Amino acid sequence: MYKINQKYINSVVKKALEEDLKPRGDITTNLISLKNKKLNAKIISKQNGVVAGINFCKAAFKIIGKETIFKSKVRDGTKIKKNKVIAEIKAKTKTILIAERTALNFLNHASGIATLTNRYVNKVNKKTKICCTRKTTPNLRLLEKYAVKKGGGYNHRYNLSDEILIKDNHINAENNLKKLIKKAIKTKKIITVEIENLKQLNQVLGVKFKRILFDNMSPKQLKKCLKICKNKYETEYSGNATLKNIKQISKTGVNRISVGAITHSAKFFDSSLSIL
Repeated sequence: MYKINQKYINSVVKKALEEDLKPRGDITTNLISLKNKKLNAKIISKQNGVVAGINFCKAAFKIIGKETIFKSKVRDGTKIKKNKVIAEIKAKTKTILIAERTALNFLNHASGIATLTNRYVNKVNKKTKICCTRKTTPNLRLLEKYAVKKGGGYNHRYNLSDEILIKDNHINAENNLKKLIKKAIKTKKIITVEIENLKQLNQVLGVKFKRILFDNMSPKQLKKCLKICKNKYETEYSGNATLKNIKQISKTGVNRISVGAITHSAKFFDSSLSIL
């Protein structure tokens, strides 16, 4: 997921602009006498981080004013320093003022996710992948998972129809874990089974499927489970992974660590627009 379809970008950005403009438009900008005068502006980074969401930012200005000339100075996925220029814009005064907040909201949200993801990636060993989850903002999942990739992370399944993930509530509902896995195998989809303890692990050993997800285990317990698996399955850890404990979890040798926080708790990146 390295490139997002422009039609999708435009549709999402249009909805965001409508949220800002209905029902009477920008009643403050309407007061300005020379609102059709063309101006130059710059979007400037106010912190170090990783940039993402530039095409969403650009779309906001282009949708409001077709006359907009938007020049990106960096690409998505670029590490940027504080006070560096992200983009330069030339457009009518009203275009810049109307689109500014929506444009920056997309840019700062995506860049915040990319920046936080990159912090996690830099904490773990090279063999451990940092993955996002489905803990995303409704209707912005594609943007958020894209931002994770730009920060050096990996995407878990996109939605419920992508892969099979058998979690605790599925197991409780079926009440027969092996039977559930055998049904899943018939679908020929990628299968992940969530395991909470050694008893559950022993139930699934020997059954052929892709991945075991160890949920909320201590590093000591996780190491024991990984040793029992003997590389027969791809392994993943999930459950309250933080910047403080992610390195310790990675040291167990687990293949993947899923981190909900990189999408649901990423702080907005700090950037601002200045009219020149």
